[in-house]
Amino acid sequence: MAAVLTANTISTAGSSLTLIGVPWFVLETTGSAGRAGVVAFCATLPIVVAALIGGPVIDRLGRRRVSIGSDLVCALAVGAVPLLHFAGALHFWLLCALMALEGLAATPGRTARYVLVPDLAERAGTTLTRAASLFDAVQRGARMAGAALAGLLIALVGAESVLLLDAATFGTSALLVAVGVRGLRAAEPVRDAAPVSLVTYRAEVRETYTFLLRARLLLAVTVMVMVTNGLDQGWNAVLLPVHAERDLGGSTQLGLLTASFGAGGLFGALLYGVVGHRFPRRAVFTAAFVLAGAPRFVVAALTGSALPLAATMALGGLAGGMLNPILTTITYERVPQELRSRVSGALTAGCELAMPLGGLGAGLLVDGVGARGALLVVGAVYLATTLSPLVFPAWRTMDAQLPPQGDELKRAATAGATG
Repeated sequence: MAAVLTANTISTAGSSLTLIGVPWFVLETTGSAGRAGVVAFCATLPIVVAALIGGPVIDRLGRRRVSIGSDLVCALAVGAVPLLHFAGALHFWLLCALMALEGLAATPGRTARYVLVPDLAERAGTTLTRAASLFDAVQRGARMAGAALAGLLIALVGAESVLLLDAATFGTSALLVAVGVRGLRAAEPVRDAAPVSLVTYRAEVRETYTFLLRARLLLAVTVMVMVTNGLDQGWNAVLLPVHAERDLGGSTQLGLLTASFGAGGLFGALLYGVVGHRFPRRAVFTAAFVLAGAPRFVVAALTGSALPLAATMALGGLAGGMLNPILTTITYERVPQELRSRVSGALTAGCELAMPLGGLGAGLLVDGVGARGALLVVGAVYLATTLSPLVFPAWRTMDAQLPPQGDELKRAATAGATG
């Protein structure tokens, strides 16, 4: 568990470098919010594709191998950007292609580490809720550290050097998993899986989506998070970098703002791991999502200084840190081990389906109605989305705590897939 957490921390910190370094690199070299949106679109569309098709592949290759291979491909793709730029050979289409490759490779690795959490928790002798909170907390802490470091390094040595450092973090993550994750059955290939063929692959995909369609709460979560992830992508890839460049003073402020959100998220995840089980999930989830979402868009639109936005983002991060432990616990409770990689991949695909359009749409909005207008429009949509748990009946089952594996739903899914 320590090896996976450390690898995930380093990889996530590197991803934070990319999250800030790439948009800033595009804005510096092109001056276009629209082009930053196009790069964001190219980077996130393959994430959805990889998540849709990757589940059966992860099981057959093994979660350990997939995690290692994913990080190595990401290291090559991200590292090629500054090297080609220094050589004068980085065309805009090539930048888009490299970011697409990074997005395609990163998703299976994240999924492979994510689905190991229940088995790691069992081996470590801790509860699933606490393991999920810890897993999310270290990710948020890594995002915080990576964002602060990115903003500082961009100001000191430039975005190109930040991307080289990001490539090194992916390589380090691959090495940690290769050395530290051994002897864990859940991390190895599924030995009795049917041979790969179009028929078996189609049957497995059908079983996966039949399961999800019957699991109404997971379906509701997927739709809601799909919308908010798209809006968050617009914020991270376009709206916040443009606001920082035009109104807040530069990349250092961008890094500190992102770090403040990450710091709040770190404490929120740890707090939920300690006391979260005492409170109704649905009430905590709804209140936290409202605080984590719309306020930062409104404050950014109405103020031109970093301090009020930093305070808002820290509070939003604190609330947002409670979300993933809730969703992770619910997923592990309702999805059996044999479906976990496939269902997690399908959930990731659904949750990230709107991300390609989020960055692209935000860039077009900024070019069309200005940064302030775009912030207010996106913030209003975000608020409406986060109120959905109060409206739709499926969310009322969120507080029902089930034993891990979800055998009853598995049997229902299998009957639906084979009937």
